[in-house]
Amino acid sequence: MAPSLDDAIGQLTDRSSTKRRSAAKRLRVLGDRAAGPALLDALRAEVIDQRTWETQYQMIMALGACQHTPANDFLEELASQQHDYKMVGVALGDALTRIEWATSQNLTVVDRSITNGAASVTGGTFRAIAMLRLVPPGEVIERIVAFATKLPVDDPLRYWVAAAAAGWESPSVKSFLLSCLASPRSELVDVATESLTGTYIKHRPL
Repeated sequence: MAPSLDDAIGQLTDRSSTKRRSAAKRLRVLGDRAAGPALLDALRAEVIDQRTWETQYQMIMALGACQHTPANDFLEELASQQHDYKMVGVALGDALTRIEWATSQNLTVVDRSITNGAASVTGGTFRAIAMLRLVPPGEVIERIVAFATKLPVDDPLRYWVAAAAAGWESPSVKSFLLSCLASPRSELVDVATESLTGTYIKHRPL
C-alpha cells in the first residue's frame, strides 16, 4: 500500500537514502502543495552529499510537481552550479519550468537556460515544455527554435524541442522539424515525424 501524504513527508528524513527517495517519488505523484516546505527542507540537507543524486533528482522533481514557488530561489542557485550527475541538472530545469508556468504563465527560464545554462538544465527546461505540451508565446517559440536549429543534427537537446513542437505552428518550426529528419538518431527522427503531423508522443520521465 502506497504511503499517505503525511507518511511520505515523515519519511523524507529517514536515515536511508532509498527510503527518502521513495518518499519523494510518492510526493511527486501526489503533487500536493502541502508537501512543498518539507521537500525543500529535505533537499537542502540532501544536496550536501552528491552521492545521493538519484534522491536529489526525485526531490527536485517533486518540488516541481507540487509547484512550490518558495523553492524557486534555491533551485535557481543549484542550477547555476556544476553537477557531477547531469540528471540533477535535468530535474532543475524541469522543476523551474513547471513552477514558473504554474504560477505566472511565463517562461523566462527559457532565456536563462539557452543563454548561459548548462546543457542538462536546458534539456530539463525543454523536457518540461514538451511533457506539459505548452504552447508559449510566439516570440518564445521562435527563440527556442532558433537555438535548437543551430545545434548539431545529432545533439540530444533537439529531441525535446522536436517533441514540444507538435503543438507549435510557424514556418521556422516546420523547417526545424524537417532538419531533424536528417539526424542519425532514430528517436529524434521518430519524434520529429510525429510532430510534423501535430501528434504528441507520450513520455514518462524517470
